[in-house]
Amino acid sequence: MSSESEVAVRTAGLSVHYGRIAALENVDFVVTKGSALGIVGPNGSGKSTLLKTIAGLKAPSSGTIEVFGASPRALAPGTIAYVPQVEAVDWTFPANVYDVVAMGRFPRLRALARFSRRDREVVNEALDALRIGDLRDRHISQLSGGQQQRAFVARAVAQEPGLLLLDEPTTGVDAATEDALLALVRRLVAGGLPVVMTTHDLERAGEWFDRLMVLDRRILAIGDPDDVLASGAYAGIREHVHTHGHLRSDRAAEHS
Repeated sequence: MSSESEVAVRTAGLSVHYGRIAALENVDFVVTKGSALGIVGPNGSGKSTLLKTIAGLKAPSSGTIEVFGASPRALAPGTIAYVPQVEAVDWTFPANVYDVVAMGRFPRLRALARFSRRDREVVNEALDALRIGDLRDRHISQLSGGQQQRAFVARAVAQEPGLLLLDEPTTGVDAATEDALLALVRRLVAGGLPVVMTTHDLERAGEWFDRLMVLDRRILAIGDPDDVLASGAYAGIREHVHTHGHLRSDRAAEHS
């Protein structure tokens, strides 16, 4: 049992609805500091909704969620860093890579304050950590998918958050980007940062995560990644989806 001082995220009976559609039902779990939780499930299983709820972007319909012992919306700006899926980003926004990463510092700045030497150092460190320092002057629309993903993860890292949320950051990226993200996540976790990440890629789950959750609106399994995968919980969902075609979309639910 984790002590309260170690708990980063705690949910109890968490349910989230879009109108009459249930995206999450009775979800209970804990994420401790210095650990990485992976979340897997089919399209429309509530993975993105769960991250948005942890980030305070979506309110629970019932049940509770606490981040560092408080409601996500009550936390100081910058406490939670959330990186959405790449396709959710407006790539026409007029900014270069450095500008995008520097935006991560904005929650930390006092009103009308200018960038300090420390702010610039943090931004440069984040660029280097994601291996995109040489792209600092490139417009974000000119980047490859993998480079774009690195830029937005670098922005989250520059924020120096207390909790990092990543929504399928390895989808459509090259092997070099995946390796860079994996190394970064494990380094941040080793430094005490809690990370919650959704993914469809299970081949390296044991490398990425300390615990793995199988989600299909409800939690079907959670625990050691190897044990969860051996349980067949995720394979059972995938077989059901393949056989019966029950593909759902969180975005479709949001607009229902």
